[in-house]
Amino acid sequence: MKYNSGKNYNIWWGPPLKFSTSLQARKISWLELFYDLVYVIVISRTTHQLAIDPSAQGILDYMLLFLMVFWGWLNGSMYYDLHGTSGIRTRFMTLWQMMAVAALAVTMSAPASFFIYQVTIALIFLQGYIIYLWWSVGIYDKVHRKLNRPYTICFLLALALIVATLYVPMHYKRSLFALALLFNYIAPFISAVRLRKKNINLNFSASMTERLGLLTIILFGEAILGVINGASDAHMLNEQIWECFGLGILILFALWWFFFSLIADREIESGFLNGQVMALLYIPALASLGIAGATFTELLRNINDTSGVHLFLRELFGTGLFVFIISTFAISQYLNYPKEYDHARGNLKTMTIVSSFAILLITFFLRQLTFVYYLLLVFVILFSMIVVIIRMWFKMELKRRQEEVFEN
Repeated sequence: MKYNSGKNYNIWWGPPLKFSTSLQARKISWLELFYDLVYVIVISRTTHQLAIDPSAQGILDYMLLFLMVFWGWLNGSMYYDLHGTSGIRTRFMTLWQMMAVAALAVTMSAPASFFIYQVTIALIFLQGYIIYLWWSVGIYDKVHRKLNRPYTICFLLALALIVATLYVPMHYKRSLFALALLFNYIAPFISAVRLRKKNINLNFSASMTERLGLLTIILFGEAILGVINGASDAHMLNEQIWECFGLGILILFALWWFFFSLIADREIESGFLNGQVMALLYIPALASLGIAGATFTELLRNINDTSGVHLFLRELFGTGLFVFIISTFAISQYLNYPKEYDHARGNLKTMTIVSSFAILLITFFLRQLTFVYYLLLVFVILFSMIVVIIRMWFKMELKRRQEEVFEN
């Protein structure tokens, strides 16, 4: 990988790639995979907090924290994708961010009386580090320095708001933190205006699309762990527990099949905004997957509970499945498919809407069902989706091969 900055920086230190550097398709590095694992640990801790407090307020806190964690992961990943090198600087920058995120994971175990304070301090360090991460590139690349101003200003405003949450009454903390998140997430859309004025076409790379897919796989693993933990913590491993355990694994496998049938090996549509919107659509997909895993643990652990809390957890689980399916289809709308898929995508849209709302209906209107039969119905719906997808693919593949034979 070549780099020409116009200055004789030490090669061993490895200055960041210039903003204008054009790279060929690259493989995901082992360092990036290691980096992802640290973030998944924090996400796992976040979903654990939701499992402890599965209330409306707990869901809000989970989403606020998830948005902050995903923002940190996305910015660190984008930095590596745009400016990462094989030099020591990139490795140290990644290590420091991993330390900040690991510290955040530690604060998740703080006692309730210190939880908000300690987590906020960790988030301040993470926010400050991300600001430095992007600002420091401007030392080496003047083009980046000019285009980076919306990021620097928005992120600094967000940092000020996060610091302010330490000094305001409790009922203002969430509002200030939500406003900080707004500044964090709006920065790329402001920057898009500058990119358009300068006729700079910055596309979301295939590597970043792959990174998002890999992160999704790891979160699927966390959801499976939620099923395993629920069965392990059950009072007795009877036939009912084993049935729910098996159906839980099958449901997650069906969701995985649906997700990667639509997403795998597809390039994103050209345009900076398309990439940013697609990345944002991963937020409800990944957050809902975490919710499904966390709630399944509690549902299986207390399978014979008939209280309102158990019903609420089931509703939360079903809603998580609904959001994941809809979000996956929304993500697919920003990917490139061959023309012959156009008709199939229209049918897929109808199937996705019908199936996802069917899950909502049985979740909220068939409350009298035992958990085993509820899971069985959910799996039947998801399995039906998979059968339809396979049938669509088979018909298109058969048609394509027949056309090839005819042409030859």
